[in-house]
Amino acid sequence: MKLLLHCCCGPCSFYPVKALREEGLEAVAYFYNPNIHPFREFRRRLQAMRQMAEELKLSLIAETNYGLREYLRRVIFQEEQRCWACYLLRLEATAQKAKELRFSAFSTTLLYSRYQRHNLIQRIGQDLAYRYGLTFIYRDFRQGWPAGQRQARKMGIYLQSYCGCIFSEQERYDKKLKKGGQA
Repeated sequence: MKLLLHCCCGPCSFYPVKALREEGLEAVAYFYNPNIHPFREFRRRLQAMRQMAEELKLSLIAETNYGLREYLRRVIFQEEQRCWACYLLRLEATAQKAKELRFSAFSTTLLYSRYQRHNLIQRIGQDLAYRYGLTFIYRDFRQGWPAGQRQARKMGIYLQSYCGCIFSEQERYDKKLKKGGQA
């Protein structure tokens, strides 16, 4: 089965790639993340993804255009539902790319994160799989979180401290300020 794996970043890719390979699935990584802000963060995550792909000998398709405008068009004035819109944007691009390149299945490393909404990702993935005539591979990769984070640190790969969107960046700073810290 040819699997296109949407990858949000390098560190979140280690464990899912390993787990999929152990199942006999060989994935091709797909980096498409127009939600990432600011641009220097986008560049750092893209570089970390390239490092990880090289380390794992993983084929990588990287969308290198900084697509912040498209992301903002999808989420503006619906900030409370921004995760749904963001998941849909990225997973639909993955499904389209999978169909275009004749993959039979797709998945995402978003399923590795303890902070993402798995039920929502799974529902969106299954809906898109139906629409595009593909299979969505749902796996709960969260148990591999500690091992993946250790691997990234060991390799010196950049570990981010927020999901990437401008809203989560603000929330991160707001929390620091409420605790009396400096932003």
